[in-house]
Amino acid sequence: MMTEEIRLKPQYPEKEKVKIFDEEFMPHVDSMYNFAYRLTFDEDDSKDLVQDTYMKAFRFINSFQKGTNSKAWLFRILKNSFINDFRKKSKQPAKVDYQEVENYYNSDDIDESKTVDLRVETLKDMMGDEVTIALNSLAIDFRTVIILCDLEGFTYEEMAKILDIPIGTIRSRLHRARNLLKQRLSSYAKSMGYK
Repeated sequence: MMTEEIRLKPQYPEKEKVKIFDEEFMPHVDSMYNFAYRLTFDEDDSKDLVQDTYMKAFRFINSFQKGTNSKAWLFRILKNSFINDFRKKSKQPAKVDYQEVENYYNSDDIDESKTVDLRVETLKDMMGDEVTIALNSLAIDFRTVIILCDLEGFTYEEMAKILDIPIGTIRSRLHRARNLLKQRLSSYAKSMGYK
């Protein structure tokens, strides 16, 4: 007969939970925000996502094993929260506050020369940053592996845990993502003098 080892979750006292949170989790708040922003492209949504991540991290702190990579653990929570929120939002119809729109167009402050296409306004300030545009144009699966590996410095093993996919899939996605970026940035690289 084979015996299975049962792993019990550690039960941290309240003071230890606060210490873990402050010392292990809080130093990563800037990286968490950067990752959230690259997923959502919205400052408020990014802040909400980070806040939600840290609330869940504290709530489930007994699932965290001291001595392991706290940054990877937090990134996994954030990624799962983003996916769950994305699924929820994609099933909901778009919501518009018609009263706010009507008030805007009926006001005397409206500038007719301004474009009403918010996509143009949003991208206007980003046009000079070809790398950001190329990265943001990638599908979420490719963009995520580039961010985790090349910007955040996670290993393949850590990325596999964060994304909950095999290492082979990580390598494949990363290879494809880098090739897509290379294609999208080739003319920009040539204009900057690279071959």
